[in-house]
Amino acid sequence: MDQQPELSADVPRAWDRPVFSVPILAFLSLIGGQLPSFSTAANLYSIGLGGALAWVGLSPRFPRRAVPQRLTAGAGWWLVPVLIFGVFEAATFLLGSRDDFPTFSKLADPLLEGSLVRSAAYFAWLWAFWGLVRR
Repeated sequence: MDQQPELSADVPRAWDRPVFSVPILAFLSLIGGQLPSFSTAANLYSIGLGGALAWVGLSPRFPRRAVPQRLTAGAGWWLVPVLIFGVFEAATFLLGSRDDFPTFSKLADPLLEGSLVRSAAYFAWLWAFWGLVRR
């Protein structure tokens, strides 16, 4: 009688499951949403969270998820708007953000005046960064 090979599946750890990670990211985004936009506290909070997530991403103690070997041609086209946004943001920042020639961040500032919208933006940023960390 032939034995069939055992099937195995990688079970995500408790902290890696969305049931655990989403409430933590939501809590951190609610804290960040309460900080005034472009304030020293908000900048330090963002740098601290980004640094902590970068440390987690570079740490060999946390398992990684599988990534595709190569981007497809269609996926490369998604990088074009990101690159255009980055070039314009960097150019306007280097030239100095003025009222007649503002950066995209300055244009988004009226939208981010409310703490609920700012918390949602923090959550989107943290969720995207967490996805990158896990790769």
